Amino acid sequence: MMAQSPPLVLKLLASSIRAATRAGKIIRDVMSRGDLGIIEKGKNDLQTEADRSAQKCIIVSLSQQYPNLTIIGEEGTSNSEVPSDWVVTDCDQGVLAMQCPEEYVNVGLKDITVWVDPLDGTSEYAQGLLDHVTVLVGVAVKGKAVGGVIHQPYYNWLTEADKLGRTIWGLSGLGVGGFTPRSPPEGQLIIATTRSHSSPLVQEALDALKPDTVLRVGGAGHKVLLVLEGKAHAYVFASKGCKKWDTCAPEAVLAASGGKLTDIHGNLYTYEETVAYPNNRGVLATAAGIDHSSIVNKIPQKIRDALV
Repeated sequence: MMAQSPPLVLKLLASSIRAATRAGKIIRDVMSRGDLGIIEKGKNDLQTEADRSAQKCIIVSLSQQYPNLTIIGEEGTSNSEVPSDWVVTDCDQGVLAMQCPEEYVNVGLKDITVWVDPLDGTSEYAQGLLDHVTVLVGVAVKGKAVGGVIHQPYYNWLTEADKLGRTIWGLSGLGVGGFTPRSPPEGQLIIATTRSHSSPLVQEALDALKPDTVLRVGGAGHKVLLVLEGKAHAYVFASKGCKKWDTCAPEAVLAASGGKLTDIHGNLYTYEETVAYPNNRGVLATAAGIDHSSIVNKIPQKIRDALV
């Protein structure tokens, strides 16, 4: 009897791990060549050669394996030719061998939307704050963020020059891999927030929460990593600056670890293909074991009214 093929969701997650890791190498290669090829898309919104190339790598790699898969990438669509060594068609065998949660066993291509941020933290990348950079691939099923890959091309780059980054993943109902989730310290409140997109509203929300420490860092992926690793209790961003490709993968990994990512009102975002890209209601993410609703309730009504 033939062995059964792994369910699509599991296989897609395993493929995304490899594609994101390959994209990370492209990002490092662009940086080591020295010419970032920066284009200004808007105020505080840069795009580099690494963003464009990493996205091509991920989209072509996944599209070859899963024709007709819906993929939405930050850098728009691109059908240009890519070098053959950018096309990754193998899967992470460890994930492939796992037991797919029952609810996703029969999910088909038409139910899936993949959200790609090929280089989250572009301005930090351009400024050399390389540990802030992540590659994000999120898998949504019927609009719900269920699977995610967060690759850090420069994990521990200052201490381990030869290290090839790290790739962490999560699947709702299965758990997480590639790192060890840790709980944040008890008896204090550490909040991660934006480094380069602050505003009076963002600051007002932070003030209302009375944190002991505020970590101002780049990239939604990086902020959620701080929450996952117990370096922050929450990630709070009372602004319209984030997009669906910034949060789909981090939300899925965080949820798989027992945490939660919502808007400022405490409602989940949806990630079906037809949804508007901006996260206009802000972002609030909390670690496993943190009372998410208690933080939502401390956000002043004036701020919630401004983010609808």
